[in-house]
Amino acid sequence: MNSPSAPRRLVLIVDDDALLREYLGEVLRHAGHDTVDAGTSAQALRVIEERGADIALVLLDIEMPGMSGLELAGLLRGETSLPFMFLSASDDALSARAAADAGAVGYLVKPIDAARLLPAFQAALARGDDIRRLQRSEASLTSALAAGRETSIAVGILMARFHIDRNLAFDVMRDQARTQRRKVGDVAEQILAAEETLGAMHAAIGERIRGRGRP
Repeated sequence: MNSPSAPRRLVLIVDDDALLREYLGEVLRHAGHDTVDAGTSAQALRVIEERGADIALVLLDIEMPGMSGLELAGLLRGETSLPFMFLSASDDALSARAAADAGAVGYLVKPIDAARLLPAFQAALARGDDIRRLQRSEASLTSALAAGRETSIAVGILMARFHIDRNLAFDVMRDQARTQRRKVGDVAEQILAAEETLGAMHAAIGERIRGRGRP
């Protein structure tokens, strides 16, 4: 069971077997977690739409009527950051490989008992948390690098247009940002947008001038 200080996590259980959903929910709630369940992939998608931000892990049956667990996993991987763990009635190597290729953070073979479920569940939960932290770090890094590139380009534009050095160009941008109570990156975006507009207008004016000069 979780320690009193451990946070309760919300787990989505997706399986067409109602008795198994009830059993898994009971085990996980006894271990200190909250659960919500779905009998089909369609129901699971509705739950995710409503509560996706709160879900820590999805326990997902591979074989289900309609959209299979593997197909649902593809949607989760492509459109969300939700980690998922597969439940399967098959213990063959092909099923395990399919689960790994789908991006699952865990794999359990039915029938499932509490002694096997909880350690595997905790490991999958930890792995899912690690992946989410990595995704957030990568997103932050990508955003920072993009902002840095835009700032560098904007500085170059100011240097070329006003014939000033890099330090002065950056100082002017920074002062403008402070005056407007905005981020330097926001001012950089404004400069890039203005330069793009001026470039388009310059091209349009050139077309008009060339058009007038034609016989």
